[in-house]
Amino acid sequence: MTFVAASPYMQWAKTRSGSKYNLAVSGMENYSLRDLDVSIDDLEINGPSIYGYEPLQNALARRYQTDPDCVVAAIGTSLANHLAMAAILRPGDEVLIEQPVYELLLSTAYYLGAIVKRFSRRFEDGFQINTSEIKDLITPKTKLIIMTNLHNPSSVLTNESTLKEIAEITQGKCYVLVDEVYLETMFEQTPKSAFHLGENFISTNSLTKTYGLSGLRCGWILANKELAEKIWLLNDLFGVAAPHPAERLSVIALAELDKVGQRTKNLLTTNRKIINEFLDNQPKLSCVKVDFGTVVFPRLLKGNVSDLCQVLREKYETTVVPGDFFEMPNHFRLGICMNTSILIEGLERLSQALTEI
Repeated sequence: MTFVAASPYMQWAKTRSGSKYNLAVSGMENYSLRDLDVSIDDLEINGPSIYGYEPLQNALARRYQTDPDCVVAAIGTSLANHLAMAAILRPGDEVLIEQPVYELLLSTAYYLGAIVKRFSRRFEDGFQINTSEIKDLITPKTKLIIMTNLHNPSSVLTNESTLKEIAEITQGKCYVLVDEVYLETMFEQTPKSAFHLGENFISTNSLTKTYGLSGLRCGWILANKELAEKIWLLNDLFGVAAPHPAERLSVIALAELDKVGQRTKNLLTTNRKIINEFLDNQPKLSCVKVDFGTVVFPRLLKGNVSDLCQVLREKYETTVVPGDFFEMPNHFRLGICMNTSILIEGLERLSQALTEI
């Protein structure tokens, strides 16, 4: 395929997703600085950040019960994924990527010159991973397997037993990268990071999607010490060092995540009831319903999703993410993490647009 060094999805998200009733968002609405326990001293602009800011490294290591040397701080999950992939892959290396997948993961693999092979997460199977397909696809040339958990765009959980099967299939012969940016929307039911499954497992995450702390750009990679050091050195070509005020504020935010997360849990509990009732009563849609996550990924049973998106935006001031960005043009991704009043009104407008098309 012809590849352009850009992300079609991010271009769309930045320039065309905005609307009065934006149901395309996948991360919690912004958490305010005034709600964190900060002082002016916490905004100091200079500090000791060489290969990581030690208080932040330690805070993340404690959170994941690992050694700080296994933690690489990054500017958001997207750069975390890019750095992890770039540290492993060379042009011509083989990588297995789930389908459907978050577009940036696929675009980054092509940008790095990888030979991309796909394993399916089928709507008919509830978007679950078929480990037999991975076993059939993996070869001695496979350097990396990439997946999201919770799955983006469906929010489906890949359970520990499936991850252990993948560990058994790979037997440490290739890396497994698990993007876990939505996993903590499971709160007290959040399983251990896939990083703990073996030396060849890498996980990425951030404070953005679950906690609404996007402005801090606090992301991270968990990897074995040797790979973590390699990623730190690679980052010298990209970010060099993070903005120090963001590092300091991230340490404070990590200490207050229970409070910050409670806001998310309350909102998602309310909004999930609303979206499930909507889906139960909408005959033109079929959806794999889930108990966690910030998005759902319904299938349009009759009609054209492109037409739906156009009518929604132009007539109803409402936006959802077209399934084309996830290689499933009969689907669209719908966020449930916005203010409840926006969700209710947006779903009413979606219902009207479904009737119209």
